[in-house]
Amino acid sequence: MKKLLNTLYITTPDRYLSLDGENVVIKHEDNEIGRVPLHNLERIVTFGYTGASPALMGKCAKDGVELVFMSGSGRFLARVEGEVNGNVLLRRQQYRFADDAEKSLGISRNMIAAKLFNSRWSLERTIRDHSLRIDCGKFRHKSGLLQESIVKAVKTSDIDSLRGIEGEGASVYFSVFDDMILQQKDDFYFRTRNKRPPLDNVNALLSFSYSLTTSMCASALESVGLDPYVGFMHTDRPGRRSLALDLLEEFRALMCDRFVLMLINKKTLNKADFIKREDGAVLLTDDGRRKFITSWQNRKQDELKHPFLGEKVQWGMLPYIQALLLARYIRGDLDCYPPFMWK
Repeated sequence: MKKLLNTLYITTPDRYLSLDGENVVIKHEDNEIGRVPLHNLERIVTFGYTGASPALMGKCAKDGVELVFMSGSGRFLARVEGEVNGNVLLRRQQYRFADDAEKSLGISRNMIAAKLFNSRWSLERTIRDHSLRIDCGKFRHKSGLLQESIVKAVKTSDIDSLRGIEGEGASVYFSVFDDMILQQKDDFYFRTRNKRPPLDNVNALLSFSYSLTTSMCASALESVGLDPYVGFMHTDRPGRRSLALDLLEEFRALMCDRFVLMLINKKTLNKADFIKREDGAVLLTDDGRRKFITSWQNRKQDELKHPFLGEKVQWGMLPYIQALLLARYIRGDLDCYPPFMWK
């Protein structure tokens, strides 16, 4: 099984990355402020526009170290990659599946059913842990609606209907998201999901976490030999990592949303960690990103029992494990794709 190596996050935008032997060197105005051995890393994520040297990009591509460039708000910009991993037979089979409406629907149904299941279980956990601070009747009603959506998703016979069911389920789930924010209510509130750009603190955190997880999913798919740009529910679009977005659906509620709620409710972040631009966009400050990333890295080390494998795994390995299970299904080693359903 693949080991969870380190991810180097460069959260300050005016840092330049270069190569010195087997080390990545972090510079500020030509002054070295740090260096990290490349063999300890599986990924480098940098936020900002200063860039990296061609020598470092070439070394990362050669050694299989993913180098990801993000905007200050956490939006994906570019990714440096070397030779394509995996064998051509697996990718050809993936493309056949993507062109087969029935095969695509089967995988998409499982992924969306898992998304709805995980969203519902997040509400159930909130009822269990905070019954004195929420309207339990309201939450149980929403949980019941999500259960109905799961049944509909499993039974649907076309992809457009599945997208409609997914949208309805997301609306039900987000209708009580603000109720799960239990601390700092004056500064952290959720009215509706907005993005490009996010217009409040909560949406800024959600967008940031979704971007990080999408990058993890893309890297995981690439590492097992699948093409992250050819999806089953998200259609092909130039530059869009459609399969990574498909896989992300399983992790939104449990890896992203609950993590954001934890940061708010435990007061890891506060209003001073955000800035609002003239166009209304809300972004994390450099210090806010550092706090977020530190907690994110710690969370990735936590362990849980994988429901399909029956083994303890690290949270940070979940995208890789699900990508591996998807590859096994496409190769014909499994009868169906087993999505991650958390409990």
